[in-house]
Amino acid sequence: MRALVVDHGEAGPVRFADVDEPVPADDEALVEIRHIGLNFGELNYVHQWPAGAVHGHDAAGVVVRAAADGSGPPAGTRVALGMSAHAWAERVAVSPASLGTVPEGVELADAAALGIAGVTALRVLRKRSLLARDVLITGASGGVGHFAVQLAALAGARVTALVGSPDRAAGLRELGADTVLTDLAGTECRFDLVLDTVGGPLVAQAWNLLAEGGTIHVVGYSSGQDTTFPSGVLFGFGAPRSIATYGDMTPTSGELTDLLGLMAAGKLAAPVGLRGGWQDVGDAVRALFARTVHGKIVLDVV
Repeated sequence: MRALVVDHGEAGPVRFADVDEPVPADDEALVEIRHIGLNFGELNYVHQWPAGAVHGHDAAGVVVRAAADGSGPPAGTRVALGMSAHAWAERVAVSPASLGTVPEGVELADAAALGIAGVTALRVLRKRSLLARDVLITGASGGVGHFAVQLAALAGARVTALVGSPDRAAGLRELGADTVLTDLAGTECRFDLVLDTVGGPLVAQAWNLLAEGGTIHVVGYSSGQDTTFPSGVLFGFGAPRSIATYGDMTPTSGELTDLLGLMAAGKLAAPVGLRGGWQDVGDAVRALFARTVHGKIVLDVV
């Protein structure tokens, strides 16, 4: 069968290859993949995975063979895969713990956009009550950012969305952002929670705007820059402020189910900024790296 595998050469980060058919364990379902969802991290930092390995973590498809032990969804069920290794292939053996059942009314392509981005946003924003709280989402025009703006607004937060340029602000107010900024200069708001996907100097700027008891959750570092804190700024009185890392790779079935339920209810939109066939993955990766895509990239397996 065909798959996208890790390529460490100049033509990378992925290439097509013929690979062996998956052989599911008793506690794994066999899923026919219809759509894959691309993420910046897994493509930009591809050297963290071995060359030749089937790549990708997010996808959606149909169960063609249920797990032999009776766990998980039956054959014919439409499912989304989230944070599931080796997902970018025509068929995948996957644990039901990484599957969410796609409800009627939700397109499979939209479900493929959830995965890492949607689950990350949901897990971070569940860390505390957000009702009437001030929340800052950096990199708000990206996949995580689009989901985070919507989820924070649903939770009752006052949402500030930060983007890199005015052209990347489109649609964020409609998704629930109260304020959309291109920089933090002059901002007087004190944020109770910051979800940061950018890293670099922006983390130090956000620290200066963090309310007592607030937390910056660092979920990415797309800027590739170092963060430097001036002497003394990490000292302070009042309720402790904190910076939290993120790397939760626990099973995603529960969060995928919740997110898909919100999508079915019309409360959460999939931020698909680019849709195409997986044969055009090279163009899609270049668009992702050039930051010309607002939201997620979903490719059809054809």
